[in-house]
Amino acid sequence: MAEKTYLTISELALSARMPPHTLRYWEARGLLRPLRLASGHRRYTKADLETVTELKDLLFLKGYTLAGAKKFLRARRKPARPGPGAQSVSAMKAEALEQIRKELRQFIKEL
Repeated sequence: MAEKTYLTISELALSARMPPHTLRYWEARGLLRPLRLASGHRRYTKADLETVTELKDLLFLKGYTLAGAKKFLRARRKPARPGPGAQSVSAMKAEALEQIRKELRQFIKEL
């Protein structure tokens, strides 16, 4: 039998050994972001299950507050900043746009 891609809130609650109302509360606080179907039903992924497991560890074992756990998870998910010599994508886009502006100005002058 194939493993399911998405879990319902009941299945997630069973797997994580957490009551569904706690999962809904964490969602309301921005700690979880399940996929929502057009009907409004929540669908959770394996990554959501890992997040719930990590939240349980942070809150119940390590003593974090909800705000502290949220900060911890956000800091962990942030991509690493590029090194001193590397340009960010937005900087490269800005540079390309500036080059296009210069070329357009030159083209207008020639007209």
